[in-house]
Amino acid sequence: MTALRGKEIDTFLARPDPARPVILLYGPDTGLVRERADALLSSAVADPNDPFSMVKMDGDELAGDPARLVDEAMTVPLFGGRRAIRIRAGSRNFASAIDTLAGMAPKDCMIVIEAGELRPDAPLRKACERSRSAVAIACYADTERDLARLIDEELRANGTTIAADARAALTGLLGGDRRASRNEIRKLALYTHGAKEVTLADVAAVVTDASALALDPIIDSAFAGRAAAVETAYAKALAAGTYPGQIIASAQRHAAQLHKARLALEEGRSEMDALESGFPRLHFSRRTHVETALRGLSSERLLRIIALLAEAAFDMRRQADLAGTIGGRALMSIAVNARARR
Repeated sequence: MTALRGKEIDTFLARPDPARPVILLYGPDTGLVRERADALLSSAVADPNDPFSMVKMDGDELAGDPARLVDEAMTVPLFGGRRAIRIRAGSRNFASAIDTLAGMAPKDCMIVIEAGELRPDAPLRKACERSRSAVAIACYADTERDLARLIDEELRANGTTIAADARAALTGLLGGDRRASRNEIRKLALYTHGAKEVTLADVAAVVTDASALALDPIIDSAFAGRAAAVETAYAKALAAGTYPGQIIASAQRHAAQLHKARLALEEGRSEMDALESGFPRLHFSRRTHVETALRGLSSERLLRIIALLAEAAFDMRRQADLAGTIGGRALMSIAVNARARR
């Protein structure tokens, strides 16, 4: 089996093995999945934005024509150099394409697959773990040690240290999504630029908990199918100056936690145990809404929601002036969908 763990992941990401060009990145931390995919693809081709070097595929479309992946992977670059293929997995199975590639050993082509959390028996995960030309890398929420390293990495680049109490507070406000955590630290670094040390007051002034209670009504209402409540709470948050990207980051974390809990439920665990696995510190005031979402949304539907939120976050960065509209549309889509299928 080629499922990397611990330090093996860091070693592989720093120097990818050409003999294993198919790389599956999966897990509940969509920010970490995206970050690792970006890093791998940037190392694989000179310009990730060059359509001759980079091919983007949708997993659900690929499931209808698995041979397309083989054709693209074995294509000789028109102008020489290396090529890369980026696949965003959906709910449909295209594992047969991975099995076919296993015996063909594509050269000068890296295939990176981004997926949500996958059970051990998921066809895509099994195909990559058993293939000699593929690796599977799990992307789970950062531990305290991971967050400490992330904080040091970002602040060191700014020439700044951080006080012990500020570090403890900052660590408690991060986690769940690597990209959201990194963005919060960078925002803090920008705010304290020129200072020798980041203080607790700096953290309190700048960093916002992605799961702060102020955002919970928006997120809980969306996943529980309460569209009217979402619309009202979202409008109030924007009027109060909340950045819409922060709200979507919170929704991404919530979707990942729900997906983890739903997988536990579908594996036969009790609802209480499943809820505990995804939400170990759930406030009692949120329990009813979260239970409603857990019962009404299957793991496959949650994967689609995770993909929808990732796309919304990407679009908000590209079109910052429309971020509020894009975020609101994504949340309303989740709410209407959750309500309609109940």
